[in-house]
Parts: sequence; C-alpha cells; structure tokens
Amino acid sequence: MAKITAAEVNKLRKATGAGMMDCKNALVEAEGDFDKAIEVLRKKGQKVAAKRADRDSSEGAAIAKVNADQTAGVAIVLGCETDFVGKNEKFVALANELAEVALNYNSKEDFVAADFGGMTVADKLIEQTGVIGEKLDITAFEKLEAPYVASYVHINKIAALVGLSSKVDTAEVLGKDLSMQVASMGATTLSYKDFDPAFVAAETEARIAVIEKDNEELGRLGKTLKNVPQYISMAQLTDEVMAKAEEDAKTQLKAEGKPEQIWDKILPGKMERFISDNTTLDQEQCLLDQNFIKDEKISVAKYVASHGDVSVTGFKRATVG
Repeated sequence: MAKITAAEVNKLRKATGAGMMDCKNALVEAEGDFDKAIEVLRKKGQKVAAKRADRDSSEGAAIAKVNADQTAGVAIVLGCETDFVGKNEKFVALANELAEVALNYNSKEDFVAADFGGMTVADKLIEQTGVIGEKLDITAFEKLEAPYVASYVHINKIAALVGLSSKVDTAEVLGKDLSMQVASMGATTLSYKDFDPAFVAAETEARIAVIEKDNEELGRLGKTLKNVPQYISMAQLTDEVMAKAEEDAKTQLKAEGKPEQIWDKILPGKMERFISDNTTLDQEQCLLDQNFIKDEKISVAKYVASHGDVSVTGFKRATVG
C-alpha cells in the first residue's frame, strides 16, 4: 500500500476542490498516482451525477464577463440544487472561472466542450458534482457582440449585457444604467417594432379578457373598476387611431365646458395618457419603451437619446432559476 503524504493530499485538493478525505481515499485507491486519483474522483462524480440526473439545477450563480476591448460579453448561469451551494464562495469563484472561458465561445455546446484545466468544461461539472454532492449544470449561456458591450450582475442572481452602437464618451455610464434596466425590468425585446402582429392581436384579446373578468369581481364588491384598454402596443396606434383619440379628447373637453383657447395646453397631457394606457405590453417587454428606472418621467429611448449619437444594438439576460 502506497504511503500518502499530506502534501499529496493537499495538491489533489487544490486541483479538484474535493474534500480532504475524498482526496486521501482517491490517492489510496490510485496507489499514489496523481492522475489516476483525479480519474477516481471524476468517476465518483459520474456516479453522483447519474444518481442526481433528474434533479433540478434551479439555484446557482449568474455571472457576466466582458472582454478587454469591451466588444464582446457573455452571461452564464452555473446551476446547482440549493441556494446554500449557490452562495458558496468557492462555487461563485468556479462560476467566474467558467465565465472567463465562455468568453471565447459563441455557443453553449462549444463552451461545454472547451478545455478547462486539462479536462472539458462538461467533465469539470461532473467532477464538481461529485465534490459538492449536487447536480451542476450550465443552465444559461448568452453571448453578445457590439462596438461597445456593458454588463451588470445583480447579487449573482441576474446577469445582463447591453450592446451599444458606438463607444461615446458616456458609454460606461449609459451601458451600466441600461444593463441595470435589463436586469431589473426583464425586457424580452428591444422595441415594439419587433413584435409580430399576430402576437400583439392575441395578447390584446387575452389581456382584455383578464381585465374584464377582474372587473366582474370588482363590480360585485363595489370597488373601482380597472381601465379596459382598446390597445396594448404602439404597433396598434396608427395615425387613424391617434387622430380619433384626439377628436375624442376634444369632444370630452367641449362637454366639460373647457374654453377652446386652452385646449392646446390640455391635449398633450391627454394624448400622453392615452398612449400610456394603451401601450402596457411595450412597457413590460420592450426595453426602449419602458420607463427609465432612474427617472420614470422619461422612457429608456429618451434617456439613450440624451447621450448623443448612440443606439442600443441588443441585450441579453441570464437568470438563476
């Protein structure tokens, strides 16, 4: 039986992150052969991974990394089973190391097949499954390239990337603010112009049905009814729709006895309210059409415009769970 020294155990522990006794037992089984001991630990990881294959990796750590010239970024989630492991310093450090590797690849498939310290990323996940005792997986992988890429990570639970069309003087501030917007407000697309008309029509019908059902209950309870919108997106607010809305507003002002000479001061506010009431889908899902989180009086599009000749080319979001 080979004599196993504390130094050999420590070396294997540093290389794999496995516990002291696991490392000692692996070295004993491998008769002191370091490479064979790593293989022993890997096989243990495979056994654990097989047993936990049906588990959900619903916790973990979200990480965002941007390359040195700020033209490419990646957001990944290293998933695990429990929040306790997800918050562990060594686990988060591993997630950061993996994200550095992920920067060099454009797909999750290529990333998990990439080299990571002499083994593939996939094998590293299996090894660490054996070390930690929980199923580990890359549950999210998002890559973004642009003339300027910014990132933001919210308590290792949400990682966001934003691409800008140019590196303006205020790109760092703008990029950080927009990444925070993406992380906190969960937009799914850039603009209402990206919506398919059939999706907007179906969503309109569904939302109106929900509000009308809610109003039945509110009416029964004698409470104030919710506003039932005619529309939910700027994609539906054609010139004809806006012209009719303005005429309706004027009719209302006349019925209220408001002097015609002051209508010009009142109408802009009414039209803004009409747009706000009838673009709820845009405000929820479209980054540029959302209210800016640091100043809800303006839209994200207006905030971007205040930074000069720059536009948002795209964004990505990766979340734990």
